[in-house]
Amino acid sequence: MAYNILILGASYGALLGIKLSAAGHDVTLVCRQQTADLINDKGTEVRIKLRGEAEHRSLFSNDMKGKTDAATPAAARPEDYDLVCLAMQEPQYSHPELSDLLARIAAAGVPCMSIMNMPPLPYLARIPGLDTKALRAAYHDAAIWDCFDPALMTLCSPDPQAFRPPEEEPNVLHVGLPTNFKVSKFHRPEADQMLATLEADIDAYRIEGKEVPVKLRVFDSLFVPFAKWAMLATGNYRCITEGAPRSIRDAVHEDPEKSEEIYNFVNDLVVRLGAEPGDMVPFAKYAAAAENLLKPSSAARAVDAGARNIERVDKLIGLIAGSLGMSHPDILETVRIVDRRLAENASAA
Repeated sequence: MAYNILILGASYGALLGIKLSAAGHDVTLVCRQQTADLINDKGTEVRIKLRGEAEHRSLFSNDMKGKTDAATPAAARPEDYDLVCLAMQEPQYSHPELSDLLARIAAAGVPCMSIMNMPPLPYLARIPGLDTKALRAAYHDAAIWDCFDPALMTLCSPDPQAFRPPEEEPNVLHVGLPTNFKVSKFHRPEADQMLATLEADIDAYRIEGKEVPVKLRVFDSLFVPFAKWAMLATGNYRCITEGAPRSIRDAVHEDPEKSEEIYNFVNDLVVRLGAEPGDMVPFAKYAAAAENLLKPSSAARAVDAGARNIERVDKLIGLIAGSLGMSHPDILETVRIVDRRLAENASAA
């Protein structure tokens, strides 16, 4: 069965979009008018490296079995789709056109799969015993999530790394790290069957008989997408300093013992929420990967460039820890630094 899927965000969302259209499903990317016109004229191009090959291949949406088009937020009709994917940064949804679209998505009762590091509040409401009222301060505008049914919201980890080459048009995406999307089930039979179909169809796609990286993997646990939190807290957000940003490698390896302590604290926090220890990634594996992360995180680069808002997983972790009677001084210090830098950027603007 072919599904109609609406993806909010034509940058990172183009990666999921090309995988879905290659699997035979129809995709609409929500973006600005200029980008929508470009995609509707030329389609999207996603560059990805197949296993064992030295060069990236270009995958073109116009060559795929499924159809890809684009629309502005105002023109999107969520009631026409089987699934909505949220592939923008959390503060972006506060834009009036996007918050209006979110309200229409919620009213249409369409299942939503978030592909953000920052889990939407309705997803957190699915976790037994977690008081989401105490977490609202971590969100740029918590009220935009109030109209969603938690049973229709799931979370997918944005593990694959991809970027728009600055010299290319905005319909081009380059995949740097072709890992898998990991999504939790809705625990609703019809919606979970849709996820299983998408997983199988993406898995079956081949180029010249070769597997194509970046699969969709479906998990029963609500906590699998949270495995990245320890990485974000230990590396990405600690790239933000009082001065110039530092690389993820330096954030992790300037003081490996402290980094391991922070990492294990966040993993323990997720286990306290209900995760199985086996859902978590060991520090040693992350530390080895961080050796090759020679640039500051995107969050750190955004703050250094003057951003007034970024996703605040650091603050969310701190608030969840506090709600469970847990605390770590380095987590609180990171939150303080990020708060201060964003406030400075807001004052300068």
